[in-house]
Amino acid sequence: MPGVHSVDLSSEIKKKMKEALRKKLKGSVADMDLDSQLNTMTKAERMDSYLCSFRSPPGAAEICQAVEKSFGIDLEAAPVLPQAQKHLQITANSAMSPSRTAIHSYLADCGPVRTGDDARTMINHLFGVNLTAISALEKARISLYSKGQWIIQHDTDLFVVDTANKDADVRVSPTEYFIKQTGLHALPVELQRSLSRLGFCCDEQTGSYYYSNPDGQAVSDSFKGQTMRAIGEVIQQRLSHL
Repeated sequence: MPGVHSVDLSSEIKKKMKEALRKKLKGSVADMDLDSQLNTMTKAERMDSYLCSFRSPPGAAEICQAVEKSFGIDLEAAPVLPQAQKHLQITANSAMSPSRTAIHSYLADCGPVRTGDDARTMINHLFGVNLTAISALEKARISLYSKGQWIIQHDTDLFVVDTANKDADVRVSPTEYFIKQTGLHALPVELQRSLSRLGFCCDEQTGSYYYSNPDGQAVSDSFKGQTMRAIGEVIQQRLSHL
C-alpha cells in the first residue's frame, strides 16, 4: 500500500503549520520556501509546528488531530494501556471517546502540554505509541503494524514488525518486496541470529520470528529499540542495494 503514511496535508493544516514556521523563523519568508521546508520535515517536526500554531495549550481534540495529520495514526482507535486506566474515568454524560477521555484526564492531572515532546511523552504513556521512534523510522524500510492499524508502510519496505494490541507479542516477517527481490521466504540468517539472542523463536510455517512477553505485559521501549536496531543493522550492512 504505497503512501499509507505519506500524510496528505489539507490547506487548513498547511496554513497552520506555515504560521508556526513563520513565527519560529521570525521574519518574512516566501510561501514557496515554507512549502519546501514542510516537505522536508519529519513527522515529529510537522506535529511540533501544528501544535505551536495554537495560541493556547492544545486539548484532547487538537492533540488527536495533530497526530492524525502528522503521522496518519488514529489515536481514537488506540486502546489505552492497562497502567493508564486511571485516566479512563468516563461519566455517563461523556461524549468523548475513551482515547480523548484519557488525554483529557491526563492533561487535567498533569497540566497542559507545552511542546511536541511533551505531547509525545504523554501519548507513549497512555497508548504505548512511541511517536519519536516512529518518526525516526520513516526511511528505515521497516513496516510497522500496531494497535490494529498500519503505522508505517511503503512498497519497498523489507521487513514487517507486527505487534498485538497490548504490545506483548511481536512478530518480524519478510515483506513481499523482500521475497520478490531475494527469492527468500525466511529472514536473513544474520537477522535470525540477532532476533534469537533477543528471545525470538522461529515460526517455520511463515518464515517469521515471534516473541511473546512471558508476563503478558507490553514489551519495553528498550526491547522495541533493540529489535528495530537489529533489523536496521542487517538492512544497512546487507540489503541497502535492494
